[in-house]
Amino acid sequence: MTIELSVAWSRRFGDEVHSEETFGLLTVDVPPGLWAESLTFARDDLGCAYFDWLTAVDELEDGFAIVAHVYSLEEGHHLLVRTRVPREDPRLATATEVYRGANWHERETHEMFGVVFDGHPGLTPLLLPDGFEGHPLRKEFVLAARVAKPWPGAKEPGESGHGAPSRRRMMPPGVPADWGPNATPERAPTKRMPRERPAKEPSTTESPAPEAPTTESPDTERAAEERPPRRRRERGIEGGDDV
Repeated sequence: MTIELSVAWSRRFGDEVHSEETFGLLTVDVPPGLWAESLTFARDDLGCAYFDWLTAVDELEDGFAIVAHVYSLEEGHHLLVRTRVPREDPRLATATEVYRGANWHERETHEMFGVVFDGHPGLTPLLLPDGFEGHPLRKEFVLAARVAKPWPGAKEPGESGHGAPSRRRMMPPGVPADWGPNATPERAPTKRMPRERPAKEPSTTESPAPEAPTTESPDTERAAEERPPRRRRERGIEGGDDV
């Protein structure tokens, strides 16, 4: 089925689109000018009438990738339609005229990444509070509020009322390690001096002199020669008497 879908895209758009299968899922890259037309083709010609989700990916110098996942409930196939918009002016045609379910997805993407969807009925705030400045899912955005005030929820070990010993506080995600009140000043590297080994002191104890071999006195040798040999006791064969 993936090959058939890829062929269908090539027949319709030619070299303007590029399709690739990854982990059993077909991803179709289209230019921004064909975004709405590509979604319409996926819905009407490929039967992908079910809209699942739409989001963006911050790719830094490559801009933002806008991805939509659509599904065919009748045929059982699904695919990703993807395009890219420049970081300097992230604008794209709205998908709400093709899939009405893309309304809130585009509002969230506009809040989090700053992508403007032309023709959207109302890109009003969806998740962030009024007056919030910036787009928190951009990679250059610093989550300063996580350092300026405690993170809501359960108390950390060491805080008042927790009852557990304190531990080293972790820096929240989105906060540079060298920024904020929890940052520690850099210390100049210290040069370690090589340790000097103490001089070996001469030994003051003398080893004992080897003992000279002892020689037996002449009287001891003479007594050993005059001692009669010890008689061996033998037992008779028949009577069993000693001989």
